[in-house]
Amino acid sequence: MDRSTVEVSALIFQAVVTGLLAVVYGWLARQQRRSYFAIWAGAWATFALRLTFICAFIVTRHEFWLFAHQATTGITTLLLLWAALAFSRGVRWRRRYLLFVAAAIGWAYIAIYRIHDMRLAGITSSVALATVTLWTAVVFWRHRQRGDSTGATVSSWTFALWGLHHLDYPLLRPLGTGILYGVFADVLFIVAAAVGTLLLVLGDGRKALEDRSHQLEQLTRLLLRAQEEERRRIARELHDEAGQVLTAVKIELDLDGRIEAGAMVGRALSQVRDLSNLLRPTELDLGLAPALHALADDFSGRTRIEISLDQVQPLPPLSDELQVAIYRIVQEALTNVARHAAAARVAVELEVVDGHVRLAVEDDGRGVSGEPTPHLGLLGIRERVTTLGGTLRIGAANGRGFRVEALIPVQAAA
Repeated sequence: MDRSTVEVSALIFQAVVTGLLAVVYGWLARQQRRSYFAIWAGAWATFALRLTFICAFIVTRHEFWLFAHQATTGITTLLLLWAALAFSRGVRWRRRYLLFVAAAIGWAYIAIYRIHDMRLAGITSSVALATVTLWTAVVFWRHRQRGDSTGATVSSWTFALWGLHHLDYPLLRPLGTGILYGVFADVLFIVAAAVGTLLLVLGDGRKALEDRSHQLEQLTRLLLRAQEEERRRIARELHDEAGQVLTAVKIELDLDGRIEAGAMVGRALSQVRDLSNLLRPTELDLGLAPALHALADDFSGRTRIEISLDQVQPLPPLSDELQVAIYRIVQEALTNVARHAAAARVAVELEVVDGHVRLAVEDDGRGVSGEPTPHLGLLGIRERVTTLGGTLRIGAANGRGFRVEALIPVQAAA
């Protein structure tokens, strides 16, 4: 096999790899809907096309293919430059950019058909391609400085080394020598560029997901806060308006001797007070500990389930939001015990460990086998815990029963 055949085979292989890179960028453009990926796809497709032109020149030695190679090299350079500017500055297409394309084609025509200096044409195209490639490396490096990005780091170093590699043309590749070396190096850089781009996209996607999750957490916190405010308002309206009206009616009925009607109104008044206390317990305004003790007493009285409330030590000052969250978690956990556990005893533990409030509710009921089925109550508990930056563990207790354990930072944001 002669040397020309080997060189053409190597260049065709590089063209195929570059074409695959163009396909990758085209797929990213379709998935991400970002214009600079489409521009890069066009740049790599043109890069692959210029390789086929130089192959045609090696085989035929016809100047037209050398001209086509020179022209597509200039167009590739312009596309890479445009992609870098679109990525870093959001530059959009303008019709005047066609003047640069015309200039690249014009210079290729002059160098090949007028000056007849292939070395000069190769040197100018290599310098232009190296300059733009190094510029792209700078763009990625600046992107990296705006945030820690592995993809931007890989891309920056890849394009920097690739740009320096383009400058070896005057030394190692005049008149087509050193092609195998150049193809090998270019393929490595192409693969590295593809890897860097994919890492960059994955990193940006992860950051967008983190930002979205943070926004959802903020929204959840606002919704929970609004929910508590609405409960407080409704509880106050029930107590101040409906409660007072029913109290006045009961007094009037008792004074008129209508004992049975008065008793019915009394039961309605009691239900209104219970509902008001359920929406916003008045004990919570006095502190978390009194509210939890009142909740435990009410739960034990209604369900006949023995309950123990173990507070190992006095709690440090907690934000109102954290106190409400702890109360609601205990309230929902006890509701789940009453509905599903068939338990005879439930234990509530509350303490502070290493700057975190540890809350555990454990019963001796029938428990669960395997992963517990999520329902609205557990989902609500998890939402409250994660919104405050805590962690939640749910599952079988020691021996039998069910256990809900939450660990929430004491300094949870209010």
